[in-house]
Amino acid sequence: MTGNRLTSWAFAEAYGAPDAESAEGAALRWARERAADAGVRPVSPGTGDALRLLAAVAGARAVVEIGTGTGVSGIHLLSGMRPDGVLTTVDVEPERLQFARQAFRIAGFAGNRARLIPGHALDVLPRLADGGYDLVFCDGDRLECLEYLAESLRLLRPGGLICFAGVFAGGRTVDSAAQPTEVRRLRELLRAVRESKDLVPALLPAGDGLLCAARA
Repeated sequence: MTGNRLTSWAFAEAYGAPDAESAEGAALRWARERAADAGVRPVSPGTGDALRLLAAVAGARAVVEIGTGTGVSGIHLLSGMRPDGVLTTVDVEPERLQFARQAFRIAGFAGNRARLIPGHALDVLPRLADGGYDLVFCDGDRLECLEYLAESLRLLRPGGLICFAGVFAGGRTVDSAAQPTEVRRLRELLRAVRESKDLVPALLPAGDGLLCAARA
């Protein structure tokens, strides 16, 4: 990537960042600090901007998030959702859920705007309503990405959106060298989404790659 392209990419990543002095800016800063302490990699600012935009375009009232982290992506999703929207977010680590709850509070979101569920995503998702969601955001175990896709197709309403973070895997997804199983699974996911007759896909170069698709 040339210097100009790197500069443009950095500009795009920072473009939609909220005012650092605002409640949302303070909450994002706090959540990113907690993520660094916990060794969790949150979504990039540009990925967060894209999620906020997609939630707004979808007029999202009901969103599912797989992989809460410390609340960075959840803040972006909530800020784009309708004021009466509810985010259902799932994570295997209860401590992360507590961090996210605090981050949402700092951002000024009412407590009833987020439903935080501890547990394994593939145990929780089958309990959620068929066709009841406007957007599903997946940032969980890469080895389970194809299972997340199958569950998301069941959960989404027609026209709903599904997004997968980190599909570039630091450039390994397009590297011809031998790769670990998780990268091979991401390649299978990319192929499955592109070839699905039920989805309209786009691969966005935000952060470490954001794979998005609308359910036909």
